[in-house]
Amino acid sequence: MVKKSSSIIVGIVSRAIVPFIQLFALYVIVHGHSSPGGGFQGGALLGASILLLRLTVGREGSELVFPERMGTPMSGFGVFIYAFVGVAAMIGGGVYLNYAFLPIGGMQPAELRSLGILLVETGVGIGVMATMIVIFDDIAKGNFHD
Repeated sequence: MVKKSSSIIVGIVSRAIVPFIQLFALYVIVHGHSSPGGGFQGGALLGASILLLRLTVGREGSELVFPERMGTPMSGFGVFIYAFVGVAAMIGGGVYLNYAFLPIGGMQPAELRSLGILLVETGVGIGVMATMIVIFDDIAKGNFHD
């Protein structure tokens, strides 16, 4: 059985810290192509922040941040972003995920590579975050008591 925390202090602290965790997660995703981190790590942080809310303020309180019904569509959307960038590079004349061939006019190959990896890292981050939440929600289904 999964129960939300009965401590008021835990609820207040978790609500206060979650925005900072999510901001750091976005930093990890955005800077993943030039520093340690990336989409998987940032997505894991984003997912963990939502799961922290699920465990401390309950399902109803955390639904305001990330509704349960959005888990599977968001997971698929993350995979779609990843695949779309790869196919777009093929349409531009390159091989799958060769970002220099993205069909965006007015950009140099180096800029296209930077944009391409940012888009891929974003897709991976969204996919990992949503998948973590879906797995938790599926395991906790029927066993979650607010």
